[in-house]
Amino acid sequence: MTVMRPFAAAALAVAVATPAVAEETNQYIYLNPFAGYQLFDDKRDLSETGTYGFGVEFRFAPRWALEGVYSKADADRKYVSGDSDFNEYRLDGLYYLADAEEAWNPYLAVGAGHADFGDGPVRTAGTSHDETRVNVGAGVRYNISDSVSLRGDLREFHGIDESTFDTQVSLGLSLAFGRTIGTPDPVDSDLDGVYDDSDQCPGTPAGVPVDRLGCALDDDNDGIANHLDRCPDTPAGATVNSRGCELDSDRDGVVDSQDKCPDTTAGADVDDEGCEGVTETIETIDLRVQFPLDSARIDDAYDAEIRRVAEFMEKHPDTSVEIAGHTDASGPAEYNQKLSQRRAEAVAQRLTDALGIDASRVTAVGYGESRPLQDDDSAGGRAQNRRVEAHIQVRY
Repeated sequence: MTVMRPFAAAALAVAVATPAVAEETNQYIYLNPFAGYQLFDDKRDLSETGTYGFGVEFRFAPRWALEGVYSKADADRKYVSGDSDFNEYRLDGLYYLADAEEAWNPYLAVGAGHADFGDGPVRTAGTSHDETRVNVGAGVRYNISDSVSLRGDLREFHGIDESTFDTQVSLGLSLAFGRTIGTPDPVDSDLDGVYDDSDQCPGTPAGVPVDRLGCALDDDNDGIANHLDRCPDTPAGATVNSRGCELDSDRDGVVDSQDKCPDTTAGADVDDEGCEGVTETIETIDLRVQFPLDSARIDDAYDAEIRRVAEFMEKHPDTSVEIAGHTDASGPAEYNQKLSQRRAEAVAQRLTDALGIDASRVTAVGYGESRPLQDDDSAGGRAQNRRVEAHIQVRY
């Protein structure tokens, strides 16, 4: 019973500290023969001596193991003649700082056991006794292969009964026997490259590209996967049908987002803006209007330039006008588009407010840098690209 008590205490300590086993774990049993050198506390009256032994280690989790160890030595007396046999049985708990598959496996150790200091062949009266020893230490395992490794170990032992401190260093060879426990290999039922436990879109058709969640790609973010999308480049935010194409509520061939006449009569001929009839540009007037830098403000000096458009429209009351704003390619395209829109609207407002053209006949459109007249690499080309045009139109 005395021998088993320290083994039970050490096993309980390791069990309390051990985390839950993961869903899948590689477990190993190591057979650990070793040879070492032991330095005894001066109180023992024993000389330093070689020690050898054998351990059986069970690595039940990636970082945790239990090891039962037997070691033996024959130590000479230090101050008197004679020797002493040494035998020890102990149970150690090991915590590894790396997984078993890595080449270098350093570890920390703590344990307890029962040591027997018996009389040797040259007997010395009163030297035989046994005691409980606890130990702490560290070591490293180096994996030569999956089944063979070298192990170096350093321990400090404390004899509880006589308050002694002994040191042992050892080198050993380990033979490993392993097995894998836990869940089976992950499954990918729809063969899309994403395992079932992570696949949020199970059952995707074979060969369809998917994202990391196992869902079919939707490059234009319209809610219709690429392999089903018949209109793969719909604008962001557009309402689409089950085929990924924008809606055309009045069925005139112009999608709702571009249809300026959304309720045309069924079967009617419409233009590009979804309006009945055909619009033709009959006159384009280049308005030489200069704007301050990064501004859409128009000086009164340009009223005469804009009046040319008003006079033409007064002579032709059946016409309408599109005021088109353009910029060069300096700066971000999105900013340029917004700037050209503001400038076109400023000219259109001057045309309706100051010059009296009915607002229903005037439309302002900013084209940004999308319709250059000249190469934008030169200062002259950029100057020509910064312009406002009036497209006089008539509908037939």
